[in-house]
Amino acid sequence: MAEKEQTGNLGLHKRFGIELNNLVWTMMDKPDRTPEEDEQMLHAAHASCYHWLQAGTPVNHARGVWLISRVYAVLGKADPALHYAKRCLEICEANGIADFDIAFAYEALARAHAVGSNEGERDKHLQLAQKAGEAIAGEEDRKIFFGDLASVPGYVQP
Repeated sequence: MAEKEQTGNLGLHKRFGIELNNLVWTMMDKPDRTPEEDEQMLHAAHASCYHWLQAGTPVNHARGVWLISRVYAVLGKADPALHYAKRCLEICEANGIADFDIAFAYEALARAHAVGSNEGERDKHLQLAQKAGEAIAGEEDRKIFFGDLASVPGYVQP
């Protein structure tokens, strides 16, 4: 990760990272987005990740690329969704990030493979996500994770 800025801009980067992340979630939840809104949502996800790269930690970076993967999956774009899902897992593994975040890295891979109609890889990553999800320490975090995992096409609760 690039060296962080050493100025007062860190607070602004953090604020923009949070605000853009929230915008992306609001837009993803909108059932009747226009193509222009889809494009705005995608740019906002990338921008949020950029701002977290300036002011955040490796966890923020992993979550930023996870969000980008999710947006591409929502838009039905399997290849970039898979690219960013793999990047999320790489960041988690390189930085010893576990628990909630590693489970979501596997979820992103499963979702990207589902979008790409690769059932074998989808199922492999669903199993990894299930196992990682069961290891999430916090009960509320586990509940959030499994609620999200259930929305991956092809997921069957064991």
